[in-house]
Amino acid sequence: MKYYIIVGEPSGDLHGSNLIKELKHQDTKANIRCWGGDKMQAAGAILVKHYRDLAFMGFIEVIKNLPAIFKNLAFCKKDISFFKPDIVVLIDYPGFNLRMAKWIKQKGYKIVYYISPQVWAWKENRVKIIKNTINKMLVILPFEKAFYKKWHYEVEYVGHPLIEVIDEFNSSHPGKHTSSSKNIIALLPGSRKQEIEKKLPIMLSVVKHFPAYEFIVAKAPSLPVAFYDELLKNFPGVKTMENRTYELLSLANAALVTSGTATLETALFKVPEIICYKGSPVSYQIAKRLIKIKFIGLVNLVMNKEVVKELIQDELTEKNLVTELDLILNDTEKQKQIQTDYSALYKLLSAGGHASANAAREILNLINPV
Repeated sequence: MKYYIIVGEPSGDLHGSNLIKELKHQDTKANIRCWGGDKMQAAGAILVKHYRDLAFMGFIEVIKNLPAIFKNLAFCKKDISFFKPDIVVLIDYPGFNLRMAKWIKQKGYKIVYYISPQVWAWKENRVKIIKNTINKMLVILPFEKAFYKKWHYEVEYVGHPLIEVIDEFNSSHPGKHTSSSKNIIALLPGSRKQEIEKKLPIMLSVVKHFPAYEFIVAKAPSLPVAFYDELLKNFPGVKTMENRTYELLSLANAALVTSGTATLETALFKVPEIICYKGSPVSYQIAKRLIKIKFIGLVNLVMNKEVVKELIQDELTEKNLVTELDLILNDTEKQKQIQTDYSALYKLLSAGGHASANAAREILNLINPV
């Protein structure tokens, strides 16, 4: 069978790569073409477009890059027409993928959406587009099934793909091993240039307050070394790690993490964390009026309570970061509560089973119904 997969971000590349492995396992003749990244290419797909050329963040940034976005949409349509897949698999990345879905549906291709857009947070009217264009929605968060049911749209909960990824890492990297004599605080400022420029300097402002700790920044492999060198030039003691985020989290005593999938990854590694978010003032004010949820961190959203502290926009200051970091490093009761909540989170997300295998099975069943 011929599969066309569209991904626009690093987390999608990770989950897309594991899906590709499962598709190839369940369909030994699978021919897969994709928009994604290095991991999907390594898993055996033909890489058409890399996600680093697609990642535009925030309202203002998207508007500024509209010519590039329209060019990418046109190219994607042309490439799908050339490839003529048996099915198109969309993974998250809704701004692009939902635009493509309308055209793909018109052309008569079957569509599976794996990892739902966060329509429960904002732009709920996108559910109408999903109902009209998507043959099968595969969700990875337990509460999403109930959300879609309100819209009279049946979706399939396949489990969360991070469970299998992190379980595999932990089984091949038992125990914590470090040559450092200090405890470690991980800084995960994101993967896009705009968000790193906003958040990393504030994260770095706490370094001087915790001299007993070693700070290590998780670098995005898609960004040049010079970009980080400029941001870190006044912090000679701060180290970096590239393409080794899980190794870093396995060593860390605490973490400062930008919102997104990384917040969930950090929790599944049982690392106490502070969620840090700061956008452009205009983008933030627009989002604040549109977003309907109590939390921005996936950990808190899944658990439906504040498991970890969120410092958002004007609250993301040096003073607040120092206070909250001191709390998760030194307050024993706080640490115990976080670990109890993390255990409950793991249990909840693992209940759905092996997400990649389940998703591949659903995709194959849609192509050839049993």
